[in-house]
Amino acid sequence: MSLRHALLGLLSDRPASGYDLMRRFETSLSNVWPATQSQVYGELGKLAKSGLLEVAAEGPRGRKEYAITEEGLAELHRWLTETQPERMRRSEAMLRVFFLDQLTPLEAFTYLSTEAERAAGQHEALEGLEKSVEWDDGPLSVNGRLALEYGLRFTAMYEEWARWAAAQVEARSGRRLTPSEPGGAPDREPAAQVLLDPQIVGEQSPDL
Repeated sequence: MSLRHALLGLLSDRPASGYDLMRRFETSLSNVWPATQSQVYGELGKLAKSGLLEVAAEGPRGRKEYAITEEGLAELHRWLTETQPERMRRSEAMLRVFFLDQLTPLEAFTYLSTEAERAAGQHEALEGLEKSVEWDDGPLSVNGRLALEYGLRFTAMYEEWARWAAAQVEARSGRRLTPSEPGGAPDREPAAQVLLDPQIVGEQSPDL
């Protein structure tokens, strides 16, 4: 995914100013593809210059309302149908699992238990996000719920797996294990960052 296609997608619904786009970005797409205000405004100018957007109206203080053009709709459709999304397969969390034999049973158990708690926290954050959003029948809302459901299902699965793996380590040790907390309990992540976790979406390219 690229920032330009994210903006084309948002504008395919209805025209909007840069300010309006930032607000919509922050409540939807920023959960999977964050962008700063300067990046959004800069990309809008490039899209307009290339003919994929047009300035539909201008207001006070230089406010511009952008609308997608036929060329922009064609580019959005081309991106959706003719290109493949980047699918990274790197996972440092899983890489570490291959070398748990280098740890004591307690250390391995603690690592897996911490992963389970982190996933539980991510799941809780997504549930909070689901309750806080005013969902409607608009395409961005409907499709946003599809993406959110992916995160909910993945975090639930990951927590279940990590607890199962921890139980396997405990069973092999032949004794009852209690997780140690060398670094304290895992932090609860803001909902806006959860879907960006590499465990959920894979490592992202730094390019917008």
